[in-house]
Amino acid sequence: MKAVQIDEFGGPEVMQYREVADLAPGEGDALVEIQAVGVNFTDIYSRAGINPGPPLPRTIGVEGAGVVKGVGSGVTDLQEGDVVAYSSSQGSYAEQALVPAARLVKMPEGLDARDGAAVMLQGMTAHYLCHSTYAVQPGDKVLVHAGAGGVGLLLIQMIKRLGGYVFSTVSTEEKAELARGAGADHVILYTQEDFAEVVKQATNGAGLQAVYDAVGLTTFDQSVSCLARRGYMVLYGQASGVVPPLDPRILGNGSLYLTRPGLGDYTATTEELRQRAGDVLSWVQSGELKLRVEHIFPLAEAAEAHRQLASRATTGKLLLIP
Repeated sequence: MKAVQIDEFGGPEVMQYREVADLAPGEGDALVEIQAVGVNFTDIYSRAGINPGPPLPRTIGVEGAGVVKGVGSGVTDLQEGDVVAYSSSQGSYAEQALVPAARLVKMPEGLDARDGAAVMLQGMTAHYLCHSTYAVQPGDKVLVHAGAGGVGLLLIQMIKRLGGYVFSTVSTEEKAELARGAGADHVILYTQEDFAEVVKQATNGAGLQAVYDAVGLTTFDQSVSCLARRGYMVLYGQASGVVPPLDPRILGNGSLYLTRPGLGDYTATTEELRQRAGDVLSWVQSGELKLRVEHIFPLAEAAEAHRQLASRATTGKLLLIP
């Protein structure tokens, strides 16, 4: 089968599209014929050696969807032919993947593998952020950075579903229209305005209940300054770079909370994984949650997908098709 592997850490050029050995399911595993692969920032971090992972050489990617082609011993809730999706299992940039059956989610009727690969990681991330990390209540005012990105567009929709008021930052007017289309109440072009000042003026100095920040280095300090008393600084990514070590005393002005959440800790059990995925997929199925897939690349062009995602010029989701 074909797969995209790395033999060393580095830029997109280290990704090699090559022939590798076929796979066979072991105990508790399912063999999935991959039909669509989700491209995520965590893949970039893994390629660069920032995230831990299996020994080199390794097949990268953690999100995919396709058809079950076989199951190992002990697997009773899946069978050949089931359409499934997953995230947080290594090796999705390939024509086949071995995935622990307990981490697979069956796709609801009416949705296909591309829908699954487009929403599993980013959709469940948006779900835990606004339902669990800081559970948005009706009337809460929050800020979503990168509102036209894959998580951003889904997170805005979910927060509005919960009755929150959404400020969102974007870099261009085109992205602003996407954020507004997702339901953002106040969109800020950070290239033209100081988002912290805009938020303070718009809230009469009261600040926000939460900031959801996947940008990191360039937004962190101002994001903290936007928070209301006992507000939540939710740092779930680092697209602009790693936030340097900080003095915890900066949180003392307002008794603020700082958390660095990750999807794995919010889908730690099969029950929690399937509950979150079930919510997200049911909202997509009903049309309540809208997906935006901006670009679809052949698997062989994974390096170009990484270049475009890293440029932060993209909106919505990027997919690879084996």
